[in-house]
Amino acid sequence: MKSQKEVVKKVIDYIEKNLEEEINLDNISKNIGYSKFYLNRIFTAHTGITMYRYLHSRRLTVAAEKLVKTDKPITQIAYEAGYDTQQSFSYAFKQMYLYPPKIFRDIGVFMPKQNRISMRRSYIPSYKFTAQIKEIAA
Repeated sequence: MKSQKEVVKKVIDYIEKNLEEEINLDNISKNIGYSKFYLNRIFTAHTGITMYRYLHSRRLTVAAEKLVKTDKPITQIAYEAGYDTQQSFSYAFKQMYLYPPKIFRDIGVFMPKQNRISMRRSYIPSYKFTAQIKEIAA
């Protein structure tokens, strides 16, 4: 059996390779070979973010980069980011970047909100870290 860290890395690799494809938690779990509940639990434990939030944030970050660095129509970028309508894309984009896509493009400065997660270091969830500090202090 693979270590949890290896499984999480495999999930990240799968998401990154398929950002512009139609993927969801069911697709990910089927491809990786574990239940979506187990994957989401260990993914969150090792990264501090759910698989859905990571996928959503990565897609919007890639979309933001395309807005600034390409002349693609916003509707095409929305579709590539997995949104069915420009309105739903604009709403989600504004929640993350505080500006609608058109204004963000006009500003012309790309700042990534969610980079690819690297599994090089161990992640200690804050609640475990706090528990360890309390044990040491006691």
